[in-house]
Amino acid sequence: MGEEVVAAGEEGGAAAPLLLGLPDDVLGLIACSLRPCDVCSLILCCRGLRDALTSSDKVWLAQCARIGPSPAVLSRWQEVGGIASYQALCRFLLAVAPLLGIWVHQNPELGNVVCVVWGFLSVVGCRVIPQELGPLGLEGGPLLWAPVFEVVCGPDGSASCFFLHGRERDGGDDSLYPGSVERIDPSCNLLLLEVQVGGGTDQQCLAQSKSQAPQHATFSRLAFRDRRRILELVAGRVRLDVPPHLADAPLLPRSSSWEDATLLAQRRLSLIQLQKLGRSSLDHSELERGMDTIELNRSSDHRNCSGGSCAVGSSALGKRRSFSFSMGGYFKGGLKQILGKAGRANGAGESSKNCCRLSQLPSASSSSGESKYVHLHEFLMMGDSLGLSLRASKVKLSTYRAWPHMHDNRFALYKLPLQVPKEGQEYAGLWGGAFGWPPVQPSEGMPRKALFFLLLSYDEADGKTFLIGTKILEGTHYVLHPNGSAMFTVKVDEPSSDPFPWDVDDEAKPVEVLQSYSGEGIANGYGFRYPGSKPGSLFVIQGKLLAFVWKDSKVVLTLQRLDLDYLLRKGEKVPALPPIANFAYLTKSYSNVFASLPSSLHCSVSPRSGF
Repeated sequence: MGEEVVAAGEEGGAAAPLLLGLPDDVLGLIACSLRPCDVCSLILCCRGLRDALTSSDKVWLAQCARIGPSPAVLSRWQEVGGIASYQALCRFLLAVAPLLGIWVHQNPELGNVVCVVWGFLSVVGCRVIPQELGPLGLEGGPLLWAPVFEVVCGPDGSASCFFLHGRERDGGDDSLYPGSVERIDPSCNLLLLEVQVGGGTDQQCLAQSKSQAPQHATFSRLAFRDRRRILELVAGRVRLDVPPHLADAPLLPRSSSWEDATLLAQRRLSLIQLQKLGRSSLDHSELERGMDTIELNRSSDHRNCSGGSCAVGSSALGKRRSFSFSMGGYFKGGLKQILGKAGRANGAGESSKNCCRLSQLPSASSSSGESKYVHLHEFLMMGDSLGLSLRASKVKLSTYRAWPHMHDNRFALYKLPLQVPKEGQEYAGLWGGAFGWPPVQPSEGMPRKALFFLLLSYDEADGKTFLIGTKILEGTHYVLHPNGSAMFTVKVDEPSSDPFPWDVDDEAKPVEVLQSYSGEGIANGYGFRYPGSKPGSLFVIQGKLLAFVWKDSKVVLTLQRLDLDYLLRKGEKVPALPPIANFAYLTKSYSNVFASLPSSLHCSVSPRSGF
């Protein structure tokens, strides 16, 4: 129907008046079957359609409902949030919708799962904290999570208001780190935290600098230690203290009440005002002093870095403030202190010469030979302002059993390809659970169970179809299985003849097995990196449960399908790490590093012994 409507509009003449004669309610119903690009095509057909469709809130509300939350939620956003129109809201939804979903990183091995969900006129990235289940399972206690970042809708529907979350030190207050949003690729699978170089005021120096800087001088081409130090420097200088009235304000809607919506709307307006007043870039003198500190700290890099991964903590770069930054002053002096020995300094009035000689200065990240990295000064010559930026791009990723192959030294999150359940692939998607049967523990005195998140996906090999359960989060105190481990692999075309070991569930009701499949489950093997496997069966049980049972040991992993968006909204927010580590923790770790959790939340039971 949508293609027919667009074709009719494009023919013009007699077709356009037919559409213009329709009531606004009917246009809204028709818009439900159109894509946003189809509506834009109709707008371009003639002036009459442009005026009718552009001014129709019902047309754009229908488009928003195709992309974002329910019409009831969207209506509350428009009324309470003060957004200009549904057309402006649609612009925001189209821009940020590709961010929604589950993003991961391989470090630490306990699991680094960031779920991006709708906030209030925003999208919010929430990290699920490795944790344990209470006596009543997922329904019996709040899911612990920490904020990572958020992108807030501007009054005009722009998606340029970005905030990174973090803390300056253990036990300190939460802080916000404003930045900008680069273009979000509609098919993005890589989310990068970077430092962006922008234009500014010193046009003569800037023009000469850009003529000397290579076009490939991007942030990603810098050496890892340069990227890490600059990120820490910029984040430390643009930090904003969270005002008291925002400290306890919710990030996510907890209910559908107007009171909740009003609190969220006030928080959003305060964030927009904070970004305007805080200024999300550096002052040239602060950059110069900070870069001097980077040079002094380079000698300690070998103590903090190993194998391309560095421990990221609170940066000792001085007092944290927010500044305006002009690189013109930076180019006029202090370069030899920032980038190494560069010969004798010229006078303050020779900024043009200093700019032209930048290409001759030695790089802090290069040796005497040619380097695959971009020189630091070449990157800085690309503009005269520095600020944090979020970039979502589409890259070619190789995967192993649905788990992407990742870089250890990129401040990045990788999007998991989440298969949609359909006929023949009914069990695809996100599942959560724990080891043991029954799935719910009736006694408060029993030890708590570690929470596992598994991504179930279908794959084909040698003409056979497999269902693979890939581990993405583990709630043990010390990791048992690496991120991306296949906890089990079953052949969906091969029924199992093994019986389910238990006759009743937690309510003493008879267990009804609907289907069973043969397969293999993870087991101890040759070292941590090369786990072995042992035979087992996957059972589909009434109540929409899955249970994988290792045949010999009778150890069972019990799972239920997750609504992660719902669990986060009903969950409990915990403090975050320092900002850069909070986005991507690049230090190899086998324990829980994401929050200072109470001792009662640590796992005391290991399922390893049963394998």
